[in-house]
Amino acid sequence: MDFITLNNGKKMPQLGFGVWQVEDDQATASVAKALETGYTSIDTAMIYKNEKGVGKALKETSVPREDLFITTKVWNSDQGYENTLRAFDESLERLGLDYVDLYLIHWPTPEFDNYIDTYKALEKLYKDGRVKSIGVCNFELEHLERLLAECEVPPVLNQVECHPYLAQNALKEFCTLNNIFVEAWSPLDQGGEVLKDETIQKIAEAKGKSPAQVVLRWHLQNDTIVIPKSVTPSRIEENFDVFDFELTEAEMNEIDGLNKDRRKGAHPNEMNVR
Repeated sequence: MDFITLNNGKKMPQLGFGVWQVEDDQATASVAKALETGYTSIDTAMIYKNEKGVGKALKETSVPREDLFITTKVWNSDQGYENTLRAFDESLERLGLDYVDLYLIHWPTPEFDNYIDTYKALEKLYKDGRVKSIGVCNFELEHLERLLAECEVPPVLNQVECHPYLAQNALKEFCTLNNIFVEAWSPLDQGGEVLKDETIQKIAEAKGKSPAQVVLRWHLQNDTIVIPKSVTPSRIEENFDVFDFELTEAEMNEIDGLNKDRRKGAHPNEMNVR
């Protein structure tokens, strides 16, 4: 495992395990398999409705709590200062934990304009020691700029849709300048066209690796944190097996050239669902 050091000095595994769209009863077995494989970073959210299932796997694992890195998120309908504090307590109870390692705002929902108050609740949780690190998801440049101007504790990361067809170059540049990591959700384009791309398949064949492993390696070498999701045991293992090879500079450049700025998910400025 490779680790990165966040801007508050905490260490985080660069490769984690995501459970978006995993049913609660499936989450326990999937997370247990991930922990058995070697993952120690688990990413969930209130809206995934599987925090209880994740918590059950965490309770049953032999991995010490201090070696785990658990992330969850506050949903749009729970935003606002007091609402966020209450939502956090509820997530913590479902997970069966005393603290989480990372708490994130799930979307900025700019139409409602309360992500600053929400973030100030995260700051309180951080200062109280109930959350070890805080950050955001799906924040565009203007949201990050306002957050940095109006809040005290800079986010450690911004979790966004990112894959070779949506490289997020401008956002990555801003985050790098401000010591904020980018974490990729849907790092494999949800198993879509990216994995069928001729360039990715050519590199995979040359390396003796799968297209998914090549894409994950591209993320890692770009200093991006990744949280691939799978409920298939063999895929969970495959996605973890990415530390025994490297892409050359030429191969990295080839994959960089695939960017189309093409999203599969919603644009953050248009995602105002509660």
